This record gives sequence, C-alpha cells and structure tokens, in this order.
Amino acid sequence: MSDNQNEPREYDAVLGGQNLIPVNAAVLGGIPGVKSRLASPAVEVRIAALSEAVKYGEAGLDLIIQALGDESMQVKIAAYSLLKDRDDLKSKLPFEDYLPRFGFDVITVDASGKENSRTKSFARFFPEDLGNGIVLEMVYIPGGRFMMGCPENEEGRHDSQSPQHQVTVPAFFASKYPITQVQFQPGGGYNQSSFKGEKRPQETILWHTAVKFCAQLSQQTGKKYRLLSEAEWEYACRGGTTTPFHFGETITPELANYDGNYPYANAPKGLSRRETTDVGSFPPNAFGLYDMHGNVWEWCSDTWHSNYNGAPTDGSSWERDTHNSYRVMRGGSWSSYGLNCRSADRDWFGTHLHCEHWTIGFRVALEYPDPRLLK
Repeated sequence: MSDNQNEPREYDAVLGGQNLIPVNAAVLGGIPGVKSRLASPAVEVRIAALSEAVKYGEAGLDLIIQALGDESMQVKIAAYSLLKDRDDLKSKLPFEDYLPRFGFDVITVDASGKENSRTKSFARFFPEDLGNGIVLEMVYIPGGRFMMGCPENEEGRHDSQSPQHQVTVPAFFASKYPITQVQFQPGGGYNQSSFKGEKRPQETILWHTAVKFCAQLSQQTGKKYRLLSEAEWEYACRGGTTTPFHFGETITPELANYDGNYPYANAPKGLSRRETTDVGSFPPNAFGLYDMHGNVWEWCSDTWHSNYNGAPTDGSSWERDTHNSYRVMRGGSWSSYGLNCRSADRDWFGTHLHCEHWTIGFRVALEYPDPRLLK
C-alpha cells in the first residue's frame, strides 16, 4: 500500500466517515454505507448519514428512528427533524421520550397548609452546556389547554386577572430554575445581585437585560432562546392544576420563599426569610419546574394590559401595543405576600425605570420542536 496519505485506504473504503475521508477515497454506499457512518464517533458524520438515509425507504427510516436513541442530543434533534413532518404512522414518535429524565415528588396541601398528597413523578429535559462546567437544564413542557386567569371566587382576585379564558399552549422548553448568578455570569464579571450566591437567582434585572441575555445565549448556542410569554408562564406554573397554587389551596414557607407573615387562605403565619434562596430549595410542580411561586418575580415577554380582553388564545406573547414600556412579571418573590404568589397573579414594571428591586429575575424558554436545538 502506498504511503501517500491522500490516497484511498482499504479502511476508508469500508468505514468511510469514521475518520476524515482522504481525497478520492472510496466510500461504501447504500444502507451499509449509512450504517457505517452512523457508527462514526464524529457527530457531523452521523448527522450527514441521517440525511442520506432518507433515500432508502423503510430501511433508511428504521435507521433514522434508531438514531433518536443516539447519545448525542444533536443527532437526536437531526433525526427528529427528519421525522416530524412525515405522515406515515411509523414516524410519529414522541421525541421527548428520548430525552433524559429526572425524578421528584409532587406535593399538595389543603387550605391550612397541611400536606394531603405526595406522589412520585418525572420530567424530561436536555442539558445546555454553557461552558466552564456550567449547565442550563431545559425542561420539556408538554402542550395543552388550560383556563388562564382567576376564577371569580378566588381569594385575592383582581380585575387584571380576568376574564378567565381558554388558551392552547404548544409544547416548549423552560429552564428548570430561574436563571442563576453563575449562569448569568459564566465568564465572571460584575454581579449586580443584592443577595450573592452562585445558585441563587440573578435579580435586580431590567427587562431589556433579560432580553439581551436571551439574545446572547441564542448566539452562543445557535438556538432561539427567549423569555416565556405570559400564557406560557401561567400554564407552566399551574402544571395541570386549577387551584390558586400548584401546591393546592395555599402555600407555606416550607414550600416556597415568600413573606410568611402574610399567609394565604387558612395557612398560619410563618417564616419570612427576607432574601432569596438557592434555586431548587423547595419542591417543584408536576412539570418539574422549581421556584414558580416566590423567590423572585420573573419577567415575561408581554407588554402589560390591564385585563385579558382581546388576549391571544394560542399561547403567544401579547405585544399589541409596542409603545407600551411596561412589561409583565409573574410569580411573586421573597418579599411578596402569599396572595401575590398565586398562579394567576400578575404585575408589571417599567422597562424605562431603573431597577433597584431585589426581587426581579427571569427564566428562559425555547420553542419545541426546534431543529436548531443543539446545532
């Protein structure tokens, strides 16, 4: 065999694509060639092989479906993007079933704050590598319909939380926690949070700053990160519940970080921590999202409207009045009364105002499905 590195070698002819292919190398074609390239350690080679597999009918379809179980999230996404628009039943596979999952307890309480149920559950997610060992966990939120807003008989109801209306929310991804200080400052630099701690939520955040973070994250990852719409936020917070809180009829300081001196319903007074806490310190909801009640208010993408008359019903962001400088925030904070931490409660803050509040943070969303997910 010649010593010329640019000439074909027998190994390349059989396993073409497992290494860089020399000029003029013979690459095994057909399904055998696709299979060989799908065994490559190079993610780019495996993705290219999937695109070729489409040409080979049922045999190629089988290989694409198998690739949904690939160890690389990037390959999973490439496979799903090839399957999602097919009409044949065989390809109608739920991509989310191929995501890693985590387990947790879902807790509910009665109106006095006494625990009345605890069930095991799990959620799917994917880890976004931000570099330097920092990971952003994005949780899959299944699509569905819900009644957005506040029932007329709910304690704490305000006109801005009505009229109740049905909204259909497509599936999306939401960050497991509010964005933390270490996620917000991956390269170091000035941390403007009042309560310092890597695992504490980034707070004292302007709306434009949160939007800028999403843009930078999108540029870094090649995905389209953004703030949650208000409808997405409430849907994600409720986690399939219709009660004032995803915990049930009330919350307690053992379940969330708020001002326990001002309880809700029949719950007794409790601890007021007067500062943020590490994200994930309290039980999550049924979707696997933490800190949806209390800790920090969370910015949404929508402009503020005084009620829901004319609100969109498809889960999209309501930005009809683009000159409106007031944006929605949700969830309450460590300094909020219990009633302001309800799933239906909403408030606003001006984008033109200097944010001296130690109470405002945010979490991020990602569309689903998105072929650019881990591109």
